[in-house]
Amino acid sequence: MIRSISLFALVLLTTAAPAADWPQWMGPNRDDVWTDTGIIEKFPEGGIKALWRKPIQGGFAGPAVVNGKVYVTDYVRSAGDEKPAPTKRNSLQGKERVLCLDAKTGAELWKHEYDCSYVISYPAGPRCTPTVDNGKVFTLGAMGDLFCLDAAKGNVIWSKNLPKAYAASVPLWGYAGHPLVYKDMLICTVGGDGSAVVAFDKENGHERWKVLTTPEIGYSPPTLIEAGGATQLLIFHGKSLNSLNPDTGRLYWSEPLATSYAMAIMAPRKGGDFLFAGGHSGRSLGLKLDAAKPAVTRAWQGARDLGLAPVSGTPFVENGIAYGIDGDGIFRAMRMATGERLWGTSKPVNGKDGEGRGAFEGATFVTKNGARFFIFGENGDLVIAKLSPEKYEEVSRTKLLDPVGVGLGRKVVWSHPAYAEQCVFARNDKEIVCASLAAK
Repeated sequence: MIRSISLFALVLLTTAAPAADWPQWMGPNRDDVWTDTGIIEKFPEGGIKALWRKPIQGGFAGPAVVNGKVYVTDYVRSAGDEKPAPTKRNSLQGKERVLCLDAKTGAELWKHEYDCSYVISYPAGPRCTPTVDNGKVFTLGAMGDLFCLDAAKGNVIWSKNLPKAYAASVPLWGYAGHPLVYKDMLICTVGGDGSAVVAFDKENGHERWKVLTTPEIGYSPPTLIEAGGATQLLIFHGKSLNSLNPDTGRLYWSEPLATSYAMAIMAPRKGGDFLFAGGHSGRSLGLKLDAAKPAVTRAWQGARDLGLAPVSGTPFVENGIAYGIDGDGIFRAMRMATGERLWGTSKPVNGKDGEGRGAFEGATFVTKNGARFFIFGENGDLVIAKLSPEKYEEVSRTKLLDPVGVGLGRKVVWSHPAYAEQCVFARNDKEIVCASLAAK
């Protein structure tokens, strides 16, 4: 067992950047842990000041920060109605862009853009945070345009349009599963017959393996865990939660978990010997992980007053407790082993303290730094809080960005920030900002 854990740690180290960087969605190890020290304990009375702001266009994709460079994607619309409707596909014309900015100044270093017609709902722009690895940046656009670019200059190394390559349907709300680097492969949720998940050679884009068939791939990213003496690749699509051998794609186990509208969005979370996932309409599931082999048994099934079923935002898990936003807009603490809800409040997402209903399908993004947490809410506020099984304790709050996107009839920011170089990097549909969080 010790040897297996060591091997898993080695795999993570080979794909992770130094602690000062934020090379992909949810950070170096996709665990939303920020390891920088010398960070402020509370925000100044007048709020934090931006070191720089840079105009950009629409998108739900958060930034990545590596080696003094910021990578972010957006969409420049040239024609079409972009007003969102929850289940209606909008037809737009325009260009998707990959921007590389100087982390100190925000100056544009290079730009890669390509024509891209949208036929998706909520067509603000790309959803997937760039993944930066060993001198390459991998981006996946809302319509399935996958690129491998030179991180220094922006030159195209290889590219694919996933719907064309695999006769796949573009998800209603666009491709949103952040690509995952594993060893010498890039793993993506794709769609099509026998290709719900595809592993590509990250050097040249050649297919290494493909598996699974599902009518709807959903929006959850490929996720690695270590359990049962093996590295397991978790795929949470619109119909079930699946575990694969990441080297070959061989199926270890599968558990039914059908979310409404295929809204499987969160990454499955592991806490100790337990695993859980949840999605739209209160659908959630807790599993006990087998200690001896890649296998699971059901621990609990989510219900009206049991479990956690995020629509936007992946919960943070610590000491067997999951902290995250539920579909009703309440930020909750949940015991992983049983699904028991310990407390709930709407304050992180909208600044209002309540235990009834918050912003419907609200979004929060939770990152740990030291002994406290930074929580970025859809209202554009950045919060410092202490989270425990007993309570939510808000320490400090500041406005970081204005919510300018439209979501379910309200103004929102629906993108995960990056934390690097003692700063926070965040974007909305009009600008990207870098603000210092360094203690003075």
